[in-house]
Amino acid sequence: MDILSELILSGRIIDIVLGVLILELLLISMLYRTKGKGVPPYPLLVNIGAGGSLALGIKASVTGADWQWIAVWLVASLVFHILDISARWQRGT
Repeated sequence: MDILSELILSGRIIDIVLGVLILELLLISMLYRTKGKGVPPYPLLVNIGAGGSLALGIKASVTGADWQWIAVWLVASLVFHILDISARWQRGT
């Protein structure tokens, strides 16, 4: 088995994705706080929360977790998505 297939089948690729999401969250938050540029914290959190929850749902599926865990992560992603759309709707974007 090659490295990429091992990363995917073990679910470790999701750990890398989540690490990148956390790094993105930190860097964009610091830029917003120090320069006042970029994405404000709330929209950033709900957007990354939706993507991160989907990633965790994929990891749960790939690693053979019970279906309930997959459902939890998918529902969490839906909640974050609804919060994201709601915030965008209120801002008119």
